[in-house]
Amino acid sequence: MPDEPSGSPEPDSAAASRTEVPELVLGCDFGTRRIGVAVGDTLTRRARPLTTLEHRGQEQLHRDIGRLVAKYAPARIVVGVPYNMSGTETPLTRPALAFARDLRRKFALPVGLVDERLSSREAEDALRRARQEGRRRRVAHADVDGEAARIIVERWLAGERHLDTEGGDSR
Repeated sequence: MPDEPSGSPEPDSAAASRTEVPELVLGCDFGTRRIGVAVGDTLTRRARPLTTLEHRGQEQLHRDIGRLVAKYAPARIVVGVPYNMSGTETPLTRPALAFARDLRRKFALPVGLVDERLSSREAEDALRRARQEGRRRRVAHADVDGEAARIIVERWLAGERHLDTEGGDSR
């Protein structure tokens, strides 16, 4: 069947993205002791670390994240899921997935998943460079967790997305 001319040309992806409403994205770097949190937006496709939450039980964690959700009103939450370099699960893969499902239920927001392989190493490297450039005096674990959350959000914004917590595309 021959192509039929349409009344207007198809918009390219850059033009289409300019018409989208910008959204805030809250990102989490899950850990059993600490959870790094960052925020980013779909307009600039940049993120920044917000805080690191101490994992002191589910109720406290829900309150802490609830305050961030209320303050920033994100359109979605993104959670980093750890895998080994071979793509196999780590001991934290299933707990991170359970955390993502829990966030979706608790806050009624879409929750996207991002493969977080090497995000902590990338975060450590970025913080180390900042220290060498004189912008930081010391690198703490909490700094690494927040920076890793920033990287997770920016990966999601760049399109490195996996299935969401409902089993569909996490866009």
